[in-house]
Amino acid sequence: ANIDPAMICAKATIVRRIKNKPYTASVMVIGQETGHGEEFRNGGSCKPEGNAKALRYMKVAETEGIPIHFYIFTPGSYPVEEYPGAAQQIARNIYAMAKLRVPMISMISEGGSGGAEAIGLSDYRLMTTHGYYSVISPEGAAAIEGRIREGSKVPKELIEVCADRLRLTAFDNLKNGTIDRIIYEPQLGARRDDFNFFATLRSEMLRATDQVVLSTRSFRAFRTWEIGRKKSKSEQQELQVEVPWDLNRDEIRRLLAQRSRKYLAMAKHGYTGGPSASADLLNLLKVSAEKIYYTLRYDILKNHKKQVHKVIKDVSGEGSVMLKRVTEPLTAAIQFLSRKKTKKPAARITYTPVASQESGRVVDPLELTDTYTSPLANEDRTVTCPNAEKYGCKDLWIPDLYGEFAGVCETCGHHFPLEHQWYLKNIFDANSIRFFNNEIISGNPLGYTGFSERLEISKKKTGKKSGNMTFHAQINGIQIIVAMLYSDFRNGTVGSAEGEKFVQACQLAKRKKRPLLAYIHTTGGIRIQEGTLGVIQMPKCTMAVREYIDAGGLYIVVYDNNSYAGPVASFLGCSPYQFAIRSSRVGFAGPRVIRETTGVDIPPDYHSARNALKRGHIQG
Repeated sequence: ANIDPAMICAKATIVRRIKNKPYTASVMVIGQETGHGEEFRNGGSCKPEGNAKALRYMKVAETEGIPIHFYIFTPGSYPVEEYPGAAQQIARNIYAMAKLRVPMISMISEGGSGGAEAIGLSDYRLMTTHGYYSVISPEGAAAIEGRIREGSKVPKELIEVCADRLRLTAFDNLKNGTIDRIIYEPQLGARRDDFNFFATLRSEMLRATDQVVLSTRSFRAFRTWEIGRKKSKSEQQELQVEVPWDLNRDEIRRLLAQRSRKYLAMAKHGYTGGPSASADLLNLLKVSAEKIYYTLRYDILKNHKKQVHKVIKDVSGEGSVMLKRVTEPLTAAIQFLSRKKTKKPAARITYTPVASQESGRVVDPLELTDTYTSPLANEDRTVTCPNAEKYGCKDLWIPDLYGEFAGVCETCGHHFPLEHQWYLKNIFDANSIRFFNNEIISGNPLGYTGFSERLEISKKKTGKKSGNMTFHAQINGIQIIVAMLYSDFRNGTVGSAEGEKFVQACQLAKRKKRPLLAYIHTTGGIRIQEGTLGVIQMPKCTMAVREYIDAGGLYIVVYDNNSYAGPVASFLGCSPYQFAIRSSRVGFAGPRVIRETTGVDIPPDYHSARNALKRGHIQG
């Protein structure tokens, strides 16, 4: 019995002969299986249980201190929402792999989006010449670009055009920096009995493992040169160099630091502009001064302050107990002699009252401000609530619905969609929002035909340069850093610019020791027109989140409207605190993708926030 036969996990022993002496080493092998029994294995599309199995054996390898070899053969993950959930399990895998304390090597033959990323975050990435690595299959991209109706056949010519535009070959990925090396296959592709190819594959995997391990060593110059130099045809496939694969504490620290630098530096050429005043010496001095100030304030002084308070509490607690034992008889006698009727205490309000500076009256912080009214309220008509048949909701007059009711049905509590400007004006304290990194601009790094014009339309429509707004803000006086994906700019899809801005927000929140809020007004997933430069934002942003949380940061995600695909399966789904607006939808794949992939129809509320809460995907 196997919980998911599409994912294969095994501990293997590799024997190498070096200078006529045999040397053995253990590795953990994890990969997808697409071969015989294709229906039984879903063609290599792993279910959440399969990805959970892979994570379990990653932890075993970490415990034993042995390298991990990943073999990626998948068109994508199997789209189901039942626990542990496709998106949530991929997010758990990527989050764990970001700081796994062993060398990891991956070989990509068929790398489809989130399914590949579930076991794809590694220290060294190899790819075969006949393989592909992409954000979406050419067929899926063709269906979206051609706006093909569900059930209709996608034209073959359109599939070929999209395959070319996505830049999904090994040579394209090497050029874009998403892989490290190419393994050449026979002209017609490798077959099961092609022993020469598999000998080459073995040699490349061992060479990559040696290279990663040596990169962590302090004494390595000659061995690194020997492994890195180009081999001639007359040389043996496996180099005659012994490299022990076990790492000590300092080497593990270097391994994790190199992995972090590798992924945070990816897709830098996928956008234009840069962090505000990034090349300015004054800005660099400011960042250095902030690091010193906040380290001194929070890491040193605050810790000492906590320790002093703890000692004072302990001493006062002991003293109060002793004093109580001495004075208790006298206090009881006085209370007995001076008994009076006790008055009923006044009812307490559940919030801290704040007096308005202008009028002096007490203001309820839950009361919405009247500084902004949604443009949707300008229509003079009524609208029917989607739950009218179930709950008997009355028709709602639009000026009341989007004005006084803030888009919420007064009968059932259904939330009607509102524009992102409404949330900016009503969630955060007035005049507390200060945007940063506005100069990072979304681009068209792959030269995708027609996409530059579509980007310009979005920029003119929104007045923004990317689909991710990052800003400083306050909520009830608490200073926070916010990253907001919003629907008006390419449906909130994430590309190189959006990912970089998110990483910069994580690093700023980490430096300033402030909470980080990811408010997801809408996200349609990874931007397919950026290919693997888009999908690489999944491990890149998750790496930044992991480092922020490990530094003690508070990371909160709030979903609104529709949130699907890559972001949910990575840097959003890994948050320990995820919440959703009542009528929002959260999931891995949309209804159409699920129907076409699994052949199973789903109920209308399959992706509802209430069902996500029942499955344990969100906390509230």
